[in-house]
Amino acid sequence: MDKIIISPSKYVQGEQVLSAIASYVKTLGEHPLVIADEFVMNLVGDTVKESFASEKLPLSMNIFHGECCRVEIERITDLCATQKHDVIVGVGGGKTLDTAKSVAFYTKIPVVVVPTIASTDAPTSALAVIYTPEGEFAEYLMFPKNPDMVIMDTSVIAKAPVRLLVSGMGDALSTYFEARANMTSGKATMAGGLATRSAQALAKLCYETLLEDGLKAKAAVENGVSTKALENIIEANTYLSGIGFESSGLAGAHAIHNGLTKLEECHHLYHGEKVAFGTLVQLVLENADMAEINTVLAFCRSVGLPTNLFDMGVKEINHAKLRDVAEASTAEGETIHNMPFPVTADNVYAAILAAHTLGQ
Repeated sequence: MDKIIISPSKYVQGEQVLSAIASYVKTLGEHPLVIADEFVMNLVGDTVKESFASEKLPLSMNIFHGECCRVEIERITDLCATQKHDVIVGVGGGKTLDTAKSVAFYTKIPVVVVPTIASTDAPTSALAVIYTPEGEFAEYLMFPKNPDMVIMDTSVIAKAPVRLLVSGMGDALSTYFEARANMTSGKATMAGGLATRSAQALAKLCYETLLEDGLKAKAAVENGVSTKALENIIEANTYLSGIGFESSGLAGAHAIHNGLTKLEECHHLYHGEKVAFGTLVQLVLENADMAEINTVLAFCRSVGLPTNLFDMGVKEINHAKLRDVAEASTAEGETIHNMPFPVTADNVYAAILAAHTLGQ
């Protein structure tokens, strides 16, 4: 099997970088369409307009209707076709960005992804999650290439809710451990081949950056300011984790996240908050060194990520429900089967209970 690494063509990160967005976008097209929801449009719309005016570039802006669904993708696809846009820019959260990526795919134009939060590693990926108009999961849409450009304005992200940044750290926390498991098993990654050494190195750097700068970055966002630590964590949450998960592989932690969606008590949690506990469960499955487990536990506690079921909102342990979680985590096609040993539902059930106890 070939070794493959995939990534966005360009990654740009800096304070007030949105003020210069037009200078980056103009390298991809001359008639851009910017989509953002109403909240984000009010937050950064004027900055974007001023940037394009200073570059003397025409600009169309359209309000994203809130759901990454087929109806919305088709609406904006038609807009691009009739108005002859040659580049699309998505500004905001995951659903806005996934819609921009999807429209770019169907219209065969470049896409610029501009997250206003650093809560997951999805912005850099060649993947979108499609929902029904009512907001229920419908399908994954896989793209033949990653976004043409990702732009992160650290001054905007510094003012986003703290919990979103911490959730991004939870998502990024799993990257190294899942990459390590995938490398050992020799299974294919989402990039379609074996992991490269460079992707593995980025995954490890992601984990090291979290341990070094996670708590400091949280302190910065609590005060709405951008610091070097926050800059490092934004890069870790988005780029290092994004390349790491896609080109180094997913394994136990994300499969256990998917299983945890079976627990109604966990529905209020963000993606990365469930992934953080999934990481602990994966470490138990691996019988990882206790010093490593304690390091992960200490990190989670320091930034406020859940380390046990009670932290996640579970009031009392229901063994039947936990078995349902374990069954869902080990369903056919789940990434837990990328672990370097066979994993059964019984294994996951036992690991969840052990991780819960260790995390109290």
